[in-house]
Order: sequence, then C-alpha cells, then structure tokens
Amino acid sequence: MADIVIIDYQPGWIAEFEELGARLRDALGEVARRIDHIGSTAVPGLAAKDIIDVQVTVADLDDDRIRVALESVGALERFKGTFDHEPPGEEIPETGRQKWLWHLRPPQRPANVHVRIDGRWNQRYALLCRDFLRAHPNTAAAYGEVKRQLARLFPNDAESYYDVKDPAFDLFMSLAAEWADRTEWEPGPTDA
Repeated sequence: MADIVIIDYQPGWIAEFEELGARLRDALGEVARRIDHIGSTAVPGLAAKDIIDVQVTVADLDDDRIRVALESVGALERFKGTFDHEPPGEEIPETGRQKWLWHLRPPQRPANVHVRIDGRWNQRYALLCRDFLRAHPNTAAAYGEVKRQLARLFPNDAESYYDVKDPAFDLFMSLAAEWADRTEWEPGPTDA
C-alpha cells in the first residue's frame, strides 16, 4: 500500500470532482439517484489525502448496470459487499452499512467511488459528515490536524492510521447527529 500523505486543501478538488461527477452521471444516467462529492476533499479548508471521494446513490447494489457504467469510465472494482465502519455504541444492521467500493487510478484522477443504497444509514452519514464539517470549520481544522499527525506517526501503516482515525471521527460525528436533529438537516440537491 502507498504511504499515507495528508496535504493542504486544494481548491482544484471541486473542479476535479465536477469533471468526474459529470462523467459518472453520463455513464450511470438515472441509475444513480445522486452523485455527491463526499469526504475530506469536499470540505473547503480541510487537509486530506489527494484522492477524490464520490458517493453514488442507487436503489439496489445488485443492478448490473452499475458495474457496466463504472467499468466504462475506467473504475476498478475493489470490494463488493463491503461494510462501512460502525461507530461504537451504535447498532446498525449490516444492510445499513453495506456498500460497493470502486477505484479510479492513474492515469485517471485518483478517486474512490462509494456506491450506497438510497436512504440507508451509511448513505446519509456520508452527506451529514460533509455538511457538518462544512458548517463547522474549527471542527474540520481539528480533524485535519488529527489526520496529519496520524499520517506522520503511521505513514505506511493504514491499519493503525484507521484504527485511531475512525474513533476520533466518531467523537465529532456524535455532535453532527445532534446538529442534524437541532437544525432539521436534510441532504441538499445532488452534486452531479
């Protein structure tokens, strides 16, 4: 596995997502209910790995049109039927955490494409995380510093990096859930 490198926020990440999002929309059509820029590269000012994260929201992971469309844009299947991290204290059924993960690698713009089912816990969680960090730049800055320090401590040990990063992430996401309730947060329109 490549070294974990966290860099300063790059304003160009927005345009790179827009180009990729348009390609994905052209390939997937209405099979994709939403195509969203998620993860750290979607949060202005947040340090991140230089990999664009995209969430494709679908009705059913077993729709073969998804595979055909993603392969047509050069994506490589990494995991089908994998599951997102479950925060401690939560009891989320596997169906709420299931996803299909694809990668785009050079010579294309490096990206992770997370395919999740509409309305499931993990599909909403990715959008809530992004929106909460956008609305709370001090929290985003603290999260960025956690990632920088973890990359410094574990530059080529992804397992250790994520063993610490995930629980740190869970701490502020408990605040995000309260924020969502208080503000009656709902996802905005699709990004692509």
